[in-house]
Amino acid sequence: MRVPLHFPRTVPSFLNAFTLFTLTHIPMEKIRLGVLFGGRSGEHEVSLVSAASVMQALDPARFIVIPIGIAKSGAWLTGPDVLAHLNGAERSEGVADCFLPPDPTRHGLLVCHGEGAFENIALDAVFPVLHGTCGEDGTIQGLLELAELPYVGSGVLASALGMDKALQKRVHVQSGLPVVPFASFSGKAWLEKPDEIIRYLEDALGYPVFVKPPNLGSSVGISKARTREELIVAVDLARGYDRTVIVEQSVENAREIEVAVLGNEAPIASMPGEIVPSNEFYDYNAKYVDGASATLIPAELPEGIGEQVRALAIAAYKAIGCEGMARVDFLVTRDLAHIVLNEVNTIPGFTSISMYPKLFEAAGIPYTELLSRLVDLALERHAEKSALLRSYDPGTDWHRGV
Repeated sequence: MRVPLHFPRTVPSFLNAFTLFTLTHIPMEKIRLGVLFGGRSGEHEVSLVSAASVMQALDPARFIVIPIGIAKSGAWLTGPDVLAHLNGAERSEGVADCFLPPDPTRHGLLVCHGEGAFENIALDAVFPVLHGTCGEDGTIQGLLELAELPYVGSGVLASALGMDKALQKRVHVQSGLPVVPFASFSGKAWLEKPDEIIRYLEDALGYPVFVKPPNLGSSVGISKARTREELIVAVDLARGYDRTVIVEQSVENAREIEVAVLGNEAPIASMPGEIVPSNEFYDYNAKYVDGASATLIPAELPEGIGEQVRALAIAAYKAIGCEGMARVDFLVTRDLAHIVLNEVNTIPGFTSISMYPKLFEAAGIPYTELLSRLVDLALERHAEKSALLRSYDPGTDWHRGV
């Protein structure tokens, strides 16, 4: 006997703004939107906070929100209590195992009710609120492509390039965009010839440098190294999170400027905003923990510099093929002599303090409207792709009998 998920009439206070799904009587005029969060990444906790903000802000008159959590183990879960469970609460009846099959005829989730009983939960679109590896890097996007589900944000290639900062910088260099001098190498190469790599980095980049795992965000695993000893410690930290390491020349005493970009083929850019970090650089603690970093919206920049930054943001967005959304980060020297592209983040933070929604709110697009526009962009792109030919008639049966 199939036992449906139980959705209580009262839910925890942090969930009561959600439009949660039931398994029957879902109004067809509303969009069944799967919000995907958690994941196997060092940014798991950031994703949970972003997802809570997104689900609270989605328009309940337009969306039926279906929360889909991915545990650190990789297990897929759904139900009204899944966010609380991933945040440490005991598992309740409001959490069920599920998975998203790549079979496009399923149109959504398969929810497990035990003893081999599954229920299909249809989805009209998916909003990945995943940061870092196994979520922002094209892997989830590939699964959603196979399932033929519309999804918010960039496609497989742009997501992969957005995640891999070393490859992203190479594309931006080829596109003529200003990037900081950098070098990258594998963890294996470091183990085999560290002295050779150190000498090269010192000759090519000097000190200080920033050492990062290329396929992570939220400043996880990032260090600033001023000496050879600090460089060795920083590389060992970074390669604990990634198979490769990227080392970038430091732009000393630079201002951190961010621009939010929205759109598919004709994207728009917000006004620039500025991060004033509480620490020497905008590390994980300064971003999320101490609450002491400041944001300036708009950034205090001369009009010409501001327009130049916005134009560069759109150029960087288009260079790696972004769609839907991205936050583009820059380093601007205090004398305004140099504007350097730092990185493109294809799934920016959506917490209450995140720059992406705050920048567009300052531009006159409130958070709830911004989320609706992102879903519309996902549906628009999916409709265009769905109109493409997926089969070819060769005019002969040459392939039969193979």
